[in-house]
Amino acid sequence: MTDQPAITVDGHAIPLLGFGTWNLTPEDARRMVAEALRIGYRHIDTAWIYSNEAAVGDGIRDAVAAGHVARDDIWLTTKIWVAHFDRDGLLKQAEESAASLGFTPDLLLLHWPKTEPSFDETLGALNEAKDLGLTRTIGLSNFPSSEFRKAQTLSKAKLVTNQVEYHPYLKLTKLLDTAKYLDSSITAWSPLAQGQIADDPTLIEIGRAHGKTPGQVTLRWLIQQNVIAIPRTSKESRAAENFDIFDFELSAEEMDRVHALARPDGRLGDWIDPAFQWDSEW
Repeated sequence: MTDQPAITVDGHAIPLLGFGTWNLTPEDARRMVAEALRIGYRHIDTAWIYSNEAAVGDGIRDAVAAGHVARDDIWLTTKIWVAHFDRDGLLKQAEESAASLGFTPDLLLLHWPKTEPSFDETLGALNEAKDLGLTRTIGLSNFPSSEFRKAQTLSKAKLVTNQVEYHPYLKLTKLLDTAKYLDSSITAWSPLAQGQIADDPTLIEIGRAHGKTPGQVTLRWLIQQNVIAIPRTSKESRAAENFDIFDFELSAEEMDRVHALARPDGRLGDWIDPAFQWDSEW
C-alpha cells in the first residue's frame, strides 16, 4: 500500500480514500479506474450487481501495465448480491467475481441484510469463500447495528467493514460506535450526498478557509473520523479534486459544524429489507 492514510483492521491496512464504481458503465469504469489509480487512489470498490467487475479488472490491468501501480498496492472490494446468499450461490458468485475481476478481491461484502437464508448459512458460506482463497477478507454492507453485531458473532473471521450510506446530512453515531466496539470499520457510500453538498453554505464557508471545495471538506471530515470514503465520478477532473484532501486538516470546531448538518430525513438510498430497521438516532 502507499503512505496515504489508512485504517488497520485485523492486521489489514485499508486506504481511507477509495474510488467507487456504482452506476458506472463498463466503458466508464475501465477508464476511471485506470485514471484513479494513476492519480494515486489505492482502493477500488465495485460489486457484482454493478455489472462492471470485468471492466474494473481491465482498468486495474491498464494502470499496472502503464507502470502507475502494482496490484499488491491496491485494495479491491466487491460484493455478493442478495440473490446469492445461499451457500452454493454465494460460493459460485465469489468464484465468478474473482474470474471477472481477474484478481482475488481483498474484501468480499454481503451487499444487504436478508432474512432468508439464515445469517448462519450466509456467514458460514462467506467464511468458506475466505477459507477457499476467493477473498482475503470479508465484511458487510448496509447492516444496522444489531445485525452487524449478530453477524460478527456468527462469523469465524473478522468482518473488517460495514459499508453504508454516510455523509454530512446523515447521523451515524450508533453504527460508528458499533464498529469501534467490534474492532471493525465503516465505509461511506454516497459520501458526497450525491452532489447535495456542493451548495451547502456551511461547507462552502469552511472550504474557503482552507482553499478547498465543499466536496473536499466533506471527504476530509469523513477520513478524520477514520471512516473510509468511496466517492464515485465519471469525470477525471473530479476524481483528482476528490483525491486532493491530504494537505489540510479540519479543526474540532469545523468537524462539529459539519456534524451539525445531519437531519432526520437525510437518508438518500433506503433499499433495506422491511424486516430490518436502521438505528434510531433522533
